[in-house]
Amino acid sequence: MIRVLIVDDSAVVRQTLAQVLSSDPEIEVIGTASDPFVAAARIAQQVPDVITLDIEMPRMDGLTFLKKIMAQHPIPVVICSSLAEEGAQSTFKALEYGAVDIITKPKMGTKQFLEESRISICQAVKAAAGARMGKLRPSQTVEPKLTADAILSPATHAMAETTEKVVMIGASTGGTEALKTLLETLPADSPGIVIVQHMPELFTRAFANRLDSLCAITVKEAETNDSVIRGRALIAPGNHHLLLKRSGARYYVEVKEGPLVCRHRPSVDVLFRSASRYAGRNAVGVILTGMGDDGARGMLEMKQAGAVTIAQDEASCVVFGMPKEAIKLNGVDKILPLHSIAGAILTHAR
Repeated sequence: MIRVLIVDDSAVVRQTLAQVLSSDPEIEVIGTASDPFVAAARIAQQVPDVITLDIEMPRMDGLTFLKKIMAQHPIPVVICSSLAEEGAQSTFKALEYGAVDIITKPKMGTKQFLEESRISICQAVKAAAGARMGKLRPSQTVEPKLTADAILSPATHAMAETTEKVVMIGASTGGTEALKTLLETLPADSPGIVIVQHMPELFTRAFANRLDSLCAITVKEAETNDSVIRGRALIAPGNHHLLLKRSGARYYVEVKEGPLVCRHRPSVDVLFRSASRYAGRNAVGVILTGMGDDGARGMLEMKQAGAVTIAQDEASCVVFGMPKEAIKLNGVDKILPLHSIAGAILTHAR
């Protein structure tokens, strides 16, 4: 049983979240708190497995409380945020301070919306319960920026004529920091990259903008018909699937509505399957930290189509779920620590 403490200053949100989480037989809500002081008293009585935490609260804000938790008694924390673009910046700070994931506050909507919202909230809490807290604080030493020249031998004439390589990356719990570590290491002339990171709507744009400000490559939230080109990474918008397409020698993406796939939208499987169809051996597939099996079947299809496939190793994952499932299906060529993946991408993308 996963024991959860809900910390939020809104009584309505506390009640709704408690109902949503209690509907899952594997989750028990052991208490709710209207602010961090009440929460601290609750934790002193009984330590939860997971805390859901609001950022905007009276008396003490969620970020200050999160820092205290991580310094004194690291417990997996899921940030429960309203869908505010402004709130996105403090949410990313929370992920840097050691929060495991972001969910958006449940609100009234259609039956389908509520059911999908319930699935994603319960999934996030279950993934957090399995997170390895030591892996959430990335080491401060980032490898020097790789340059393509340092890794690649000069292209022969025959090589220069082959079709451009494209890189597909899938990630979930722990993925925001893993992607940051990976993309920050890549040089400005890296192959085109398409990314699915499980993340709520509106946060993906802020996440892309944040990465864009930190990386040598350009990073943007994907829009239909965006070209997949050297030096650019496209991130699937929250709540939409993202597919790779091809027209002649040009690769581009398509953003689509559709049902949840592997309990997610965007789904890594949807992206990887489109890559196996349209890029085949010109693709490199990478599966990073995350819970569940999204991406495993798609990665196997990519491998069968001739793509090179890479999984993050268990030691560097926050949650070794998605890579493990892809390895189990025999869909992975290489299992590597996070800090070695950028180099492998550049090697295979020559």
